[in-house]
Amino acid sequence: MRKIEKYIIEYLLQIYPNIIKRILLKKNIEIVIKKENILNFFNFLKKHTQNKYILSDITCIDYLKNRKRFQIIYNLLSLQHQNRLIIKIEITENEIIESICNIYTSANWLEREIWDLFGIYFSNHPDLRRILTDYGFNGFCLRKDFPLSGFIEINYDEKMKKLIYNKLELSQEFRFFDFDSPWESKKSKENK
Repeated sequence: MRKIEKYIIEYLLQIYPNIIKRILLKKNIEIVIKKENILNFFNFLKKHTQNKYILSDITCIDYLKNRKRFQIIYNLLSLQHQNRLIIKIEITENEIIESICNIYTSANWLEREIWDLFGIYFSNHPDLRRILTDYGFNGFCLRKDFPLSGFIEINYDEKMKKLIYNKLELSQEFRFFDFDSPWESKKSKENK
């Protein structure tokens, strides 16, 4: 670990001892924080002269079996210190998280994507609507409990020149499995 990473960790722990839950040191600095003071923390990371971190990505992971089901991950980059910060926030399925669009304008589409695919609501977001799926889409397709086949089937009707939405019905017939090898002759099977 370089000196700058040690300095950043000590500095953040002095300023925000009650917000930071834990810090992991791997290739990059990973910080797990509480969601309550998210705006103050990100405002500090962006605007303080010692930091000036820029937001490079926001993503989400669904841990279906955990009590805090979702983990939102913010990837920040400092050109000044030449390092990355990975900020993680753990939330339950129905928790609302504060939008950071007022701090990082690039968070707009990234938060919309997380809402569209995982169903995590960002409060005070200027334009929280679907971005990758259809407006009439039912469910959130990157959740682990979303069915692989989905709920509807879409077909294009050439005569009507429009999309037709049909409820998806899956039926599985009884199948007989033949475990005999097709390469063996019947005589060799009879000799066994």
